[in-house]
Amino acid sequence: MRDPSDPRPRLVLVGHGMVGQRFLQALTDRGPLGHRVTVLAEEPRPAYDRVHLTSWLSGTTVEELSLWPADFAAAHGIELHLGDPATAVDRDRRTVTTRSGRTVAYDTLVLATGSAPFVPPVPGHDLPGCFVYRTLEDLEAIRARAEHPGVTTGIVVGGGLLGLEAAGAMLAMGLTTHVVECAPRLMAVQVDEGGGAALRREIENMGVTVRTGTTGEAVEAGPDGSAGRMVLSDGDSLDAQLVVFAAGVRPRDQLARDCGLPVGERGGIVVDAACRTADPHILAIGECARAADGRVYGLVAPGYAMAEAAAAELTGGRGSFTGADTSTRLKLLGVEVAAFGDPHGTGDGVLEVLYSNSREGVYKKLCIDPEGRLVGGVLVGDADSYDLLRPLAATGNPLTIPPEQLVLPTSAGPAAAGRASLPDEAVICSCHNVTKGTLCSAVTDDGCTDVPSVKRLTNAGTGCGSCTKALERIVGEALGPQASRPRGLCEHFDRTRAELYEIVRVKGITTFSRLIDEHGRGEGCDVCKPVVASILASLGNGHVLDGEQAALQDTNDHFLANLQRNGSYSVVPRVPGGEITAAGLITIGEIARDFGLYSKITGGQRIDLFGATVDQLPQIWRRLVDAGFESGHAYGKALRTVKSCVGQTWCRYGVQDSVGLAIELELRYRGLRAPHKLKAAVSGCARECAEAQSKDFGVIATAQGWNLYVGGNGGTTPRHADLLAAGLDRATLLRTIDRFLMFYIRTADRLERTAPWLERLEGGLDHLRAVVMDDSLGICAELDALMDRHVETYEDEWRATLDDPERLRRFVSFANAPGTPDPTVRFVPERGQIRPATAAEVAAR
Repeated sequence: MRDPSDPRPRLVLVGHGMVGQRFLQALTDRGPLGHRVTVLAEEPRPAYDRVHLTSWLSGTTVEELSLWPADFAAAHGIELHLGDPATAVDRDRRTVTTRSGRTVAYDTLVLATGSAPFVPPVPGHDLPGCFVYRTLEDLEAIRARAEHPGVTTGIVVGGGLLGLEAAGAMLAMGLTTHVVECAPRLMAVQVDEGGGAALRREIENMGVTVRTGTTGEAVEAGPDGSAGRMVLSDGDSLDAQLVVFAAGVRPRDQLARDCGLPVGERGGIVVDAACRTADPHILAIGECARAADGRVYGLVAPGYAMAEAAAAELTGGRGSFTGADTSTRLKLLGVEVAAFGDPHGTGDGVLEVLYSNSREGVYKKLCIDPEGRLVGGVLVGDADSYDLLRPLAATGNPLTIPPEQLVLPTSAGPAAAGRASLPDEAVICSCHNVTKGTLCSAVTDDGCTDVPSVKRLTNAGTGCGSCTKALERIVGEALGPQASRPRGLCEHFDRTRAELYEIVRVKGITTFSRLIDEHGRGEGCDVCKPVVASILASLGNGHVLDGEQAALQDTNDHFLANLQRNGSYSVVPRVPGGEITAAGLITIGEIARDFGLYSKITGGQRIDLFGATVDQLPQIWRRLVDAGFESGHAYGKALRTVKSCVGQTWCRYGVQDSVGLAIELELRYRGLRAPHKLKAAVSGCARECAEAQSKDFGVIATAQGWNLYVGGNGGTTPRHADLLAAGLDRATLLRTIDRFLMFYIRTADRLERTAPWLERLEGGLDHLRAVVMDDSLGICAELDALMDRHVETYEDEWRATLDDPERLRRFVSFANAPGTPDPTVRFVPERGQIRPATAAEVAAR
């Protein structure tokens, strides 16, 4: 029943995935909500970024993946029910019933139930050890299985986008990995035979076994009753203790079927251009819907467009969705793959322009119609031109330059000439349907002065992220001469971070006050102060808690510890290379016991102790320092860890001493302050158990020496590192990493990690290689000297703090009552340890 105190019509959204959340945002973007909104979600958490789901396995947190702002529900009066999916719709009474028995009335119902993984009905598909790859819970279960003793081999059934993502995850977890695909090639929908061959070659080079043209006939149980072997249709069989089915998805349209709404022959709730079903009170959007053009779209961009259309329809506008661009760009196991337009050239008279370089793993194909128009293409191994080619194909205009120049390597083809020919109506961001004209207008008419402000205004680049490079180039061109002028760090400095670094270095400035007096204005702010503090620390200008520098630090640096959600802090001692003695483990265990701390082994191969209050930090660190531990710098923008496998010392596959090198690297670069955190890893062989290719710098052992990779990261936009140099001896490796790190610290922007820095660097990887290996800028002697100075002057920040009574004075909960613990820091027991108390638990006491 409608609440008499709120006369607004009742809107119920069934499903809270990416498309459902986009629908809510589109509604709220159009002004105050004209509906009472209830959301019924099946998963136990609000909407999150499923496009970058795999990044969770490499360290991206659930909070970073979340698409649900903390205050969104309260700000807009939205009622969200998690873990309680809709199970029935009564169209006559206009009610929805949920699994818990809740009945919710609606005036308008929006179905955004998405799709479900297709699991072939082969015998044994439901054995323990068999999974799908769709939700965070799926990934949690897969990782738990991969860590189970005796699980060494995994099979992915399906060689499409999701299947190769799953294969990459298996490989990263150290499993021997197979991909089984029924089609004659990988990614058969997106790429042609030549592109599939190039993709397969690169993926197999990474250690994945690919079986095409065959299917799984049965999963057989092992001795423990869980998955142990898969029988293939070609008569072969493969041992596997973990099986992931990623053989496609099907629209989740059962609710519609059960209440009598029409669905397509191959599934999908039938909707019109306004996303309305046959029932005018019910709309359907996203992967559960069969659009007006008869297609069911399995990509996020069409789902977002449908969400926008439905929101417009419900707020007095005219929603219209008649089709969408299904172009795709992604990186699979480090291999760039893109397809746009009609990648198979199915039209009459379409001819192909090909460029193939199997030595470099590059394949490019353009499809050109008889009128000279670009109608589609495939890119494998090098997709840098995707941001130009996709909108060029969408314009429908004849090309103004020879198409072969668009597939040749950048050094041989004037790609920029093609970008200038893009009309204003060319769609640059397909996720949010943002055109080139809209981007330019954001600069010329709305006063945007940089890429972030254009993103905020237009939403471009905030979806899958594949348009980022095109966005940056177009905004740069629109800014014109403005773009070449340095952007100030903040209102107090007209210089960039890189320029301030050079000023501090060259002039020998050691204080913030001198720098702002001579090169800035005002008193400074929470943007420039931590940046200058980091620069001073990078150049070895004293302890971070000394004198004026102490007032510049971020919250974490202020107490040399990570602030947690309830006002307590975590303690992370350094464990170089993950190697720790029994005595060290005992010391950490005793400290955790004596102070009642929560202990957790981290993804970086060290132990994190949670729950310390400010006044306890010096007591804890005194015991750690006395036992030989030092600061792990988990609180600072500095080197975190150098992860390693056990290498040739223990592993039968290892070809080099990865632990020894990891320890050497971590002790060499410990405490190195940088624009952002730094993560590293060393793998003792090509099996890559330490995940070196997802780190800011990573090293992989070969029989010929060490291969050095740079510019990788996890997070919301994961990026595989690039191979900077191969077959290096130990001395050359160290010197190259030294220079890479110092060049990054010298030139990066504020809070810019190595991955976006490398992508932004003019000339990219080739330029970086020329700088640090060939000394093309003549600065290598300076970079070497800076690193030598860091190594020679390193001092453990916690040991130095404990030896200085003045520094220790800051470690109190209350300045006027030293020794008094903070009463607001409360914990409750859980699984034999503690965790922060929730607001409700605090109130109940």
